[in-house]
Amino acid sequence: MADLDGAARRLAELLTAGGNGLLDPTGSDLVFEPTLELRPLHRAAPPADVWAVDGGQALVADARCLQLYVTRAATVRWRDGSCVLEDEGALAAHLLGLGEGRATLASAGVPTAPDAAVDVNLLRDWGEWQATSAAVDGCEPGGMVLVDGDLQPDWRIPSAWVSALLARAASRGVLLAGVTKHSSLARGGVPLVGALELQAEASLGERSLWWAKVATTRPDVGPGLAVYVARLDADARFAFRVDLAGDADPAAALGALSALCDDAAFPGYPYPLSVADRLAACPRWVRDEAWLYVDAALAGAGVAAEVRDRAFTDRHRLMERA
Repeated sequence: MADLDGAARRLAELLTAGGNGLLDPTGSDLVFEPTLELRPLHRAAPPADVWAVDGGQALVADARCLQLYVTRAATVRWRDGSCVLEDEGALAAHLLGLGEGRATLASAGVPTAPDAAVDVNLLRDWGEWQATSAAVDGCEPGGMVLVDGDLQPDWRIPSAWVSALLARAASRGVLLAGVTKHSSLARGGVPLVGALELQAEASLGERSLWWAKVATTRPDVGPGLAVYVARLDADARFAFRVDLAGDADPAAALGALSALCDDAAFPGYPYPLSVADRLAACPRWVRDEAWLYVDAALAGAGVAAEVRDRAFTDRHRLMERA
């Protein structure tokens, strides 16, 4: 266990060394604030109209050289405190490998370079942005559209597309917010959100609501965004990263968002997004149902059972079962 001992020692050093250097290991173009100021958060009234979008994916069949994935983007709408829409989203099928990604990219309508690398992350992300765009168009003025994750798109999606979406939301009086469940932002060797949680508990109290501005996007790169960390409910165990348009009023926006975060099952996280997350998930039964459909279609097309079996049987699973 020497390797584990060494890894544990190094991890302990990183988590306890402290340091003030802010960074994003994902390599995004963020400009961090010189100092992080914790501010009390005051809960406001919830918006009358709230939409939430989240995406999911599943690997249906894997021949190693070819993979068949399905993705979907779920949309939820809350109107005057009641859920009026739960749309799990249609499954979109994507065939990847052996150059098939080019056709998949074209059929999905992703506005990226023709020679861009194609993977399921890009396709799922684009599906979520399409659903977000539709939510912005459907949301009433003064309402809010919530997105699972940050508002920085996959690097292969033109930032101008997201900038235009933010501008359209602003012109309609709609607030667009991205909420990240588990952020990669760091301070020194410590996860930033956890460090701020401990700092806020010590300085503001263990049941305090608070927010801090962390960073903005570079003005010459990507849409104009501001990144915050906020604890949105007194019973919440965790704070979250929240992305807003750079010109949004953070105190007002985060106060309104906080009003959507008092669900007893997961306090501190917007409950419309919790519903969207559940709907978008692609559990095993979704994958199995999709495979049964595809398998029947392959049989109907004359692909012999032994050909299908040899192409798609998971040898690792068979060996582990043995």
